[in-house]
Amino acid sequence: MLSAKSSQIRNMFSAIAYRYDLLNHLLSFNIDKRWRRKAASLLGDALVSNRELCLDLCCGTADLALEMSRRGRAQIVGCDFSHPMLQLGRQKILKRNLNARVQVIEGDGLNLPFHSQTFDAIGIAFGLRNLESVAGGLCEMGRVLKPGGKLIVLEFSTPTHPLFHRLFHFYFFNVLPSIGNRISKHKHAYTYLPNSVSQFPDQAELAKILVHCGFQNVGYVNLSAGIAAIHYGEKEG
Repeated sequence: MLSAKSSQIRNMFSAIAYRYDLLNHLLSFNIDKRWRRKAASLLGDALVSNRELCLDLCCGTADLALEMSRRGRAQIVGCDFSHPMLQLGRQKILKRNLNARVQVIEGDGLNLPFHSQTFDAIGIAFGLRNLESVAGGLCEMGRVLKPGGKLIVLEFSTPTHPLFHRLFHFYFFNVLPSIGNRISKHKHAYTYLPNSVSQFPDQAELAKILVHCGFQNVGYVNLSAGIAAIHYGEKEG
């Protein structure tokens, strides 16, 4: 059972599902596609063999799952709590004739519908900050990951250059909400976005949480001067 806050976030994403991809690409100037390619590339060997099973958590419309599928022959499972998002993801998968290798299912990121030690690798793109508990989500990912399995987290982060930080802050809190809310026809979705990013741990703090949740060899790569970052780690064992 989702909490009231999680249900509210799910309903918001479900309401904007049919304009979600358009706005992602438009508002990021298509940079989000490059970020996902980089994130998938960091999973490396975990995507090569058809014996590997990988999870795209908070998969939305399955963009990361599809990018992961291009990197090898691994079986990919996408999981998200928004049914309309998953419907759009299934359409993309079928259009690319990947339904034998990529499937999506509905589920809660804090209570995943999988047995412990199921997956060889997990990726999550722009979804961790939408979970009610960042640490709870990371620990749940650790539960379903096999010992030695890889995790990558792609998320908005804290720009590293002071001037760029001010410019980004102005765009993110003034321009983006106005355009996003107008196109999505949702009053709050793209006001929620910058607010959720501002409350999310910065690069160093998120790395500490990963270690606390049992991951080792933890590190991160800044993207586009720190607008986003990819954190990575491996489950101990």
